[in-house]
Amino acid sequence: MELLHSHRWTDRMPDWAAAAVAGFGAGGVLMLLELLWVVTVQPSDPWLSSRMVAAMMMGSSVLDATGYSTTILAVALLVHYVLGVVFGIVLALLISSFRFDSSAPMILLAGTAFGLALYACNFYLMVGAFPWLAAMQGWSTAIGHAVFGMVAAFTYLKLERKDLK
Repeated sequence: MELLHSHRWTDRMPDWAAAAVAGFGAGGVLMLLELLWVVTVQPSDPWLSSRMVAAMMMGSSVLDATGYSTTILAVALLVHYVLGVVFGIVLALLISSFRFDSSAPMILLAGTAFGLALYACNFYLMVGAFPWLAAMQGWSTAIGHAVFGMVAAFTYLKLERKDLK
């Protein structure tokens, strides 16, 4: 019961810079995991996920392209990193508001839960707007998002300036 009382909402602002850096870095880790998965375990077009992400900004016609495209990759990186930063900031807001930064295990648990919630939102709710994302539903993508949450949360814990508390 003490755990619940120690992690209730408080009016505390996060370290915005640390949050943005944590989200950016965790987004990079997630992209590397996705690429490694496609190249090693599920041999298919390694640029398909880049086209799916870029299509969010460029339109679904991008999905018909094949192979490597510098423009598509640049747009996919931009979308992925911007979303990583935004989600890193949202996670940091939750971490600071509920004091999940009280310990490494607590912040990793919060990050994992956030990553899995993000996966559910991105690949089950957002398919109404971006139906091609349904093709990425599965345990490997869920694990990748859980890792994103853990990396973002732990990086935030290590980078946050303690004097802002």
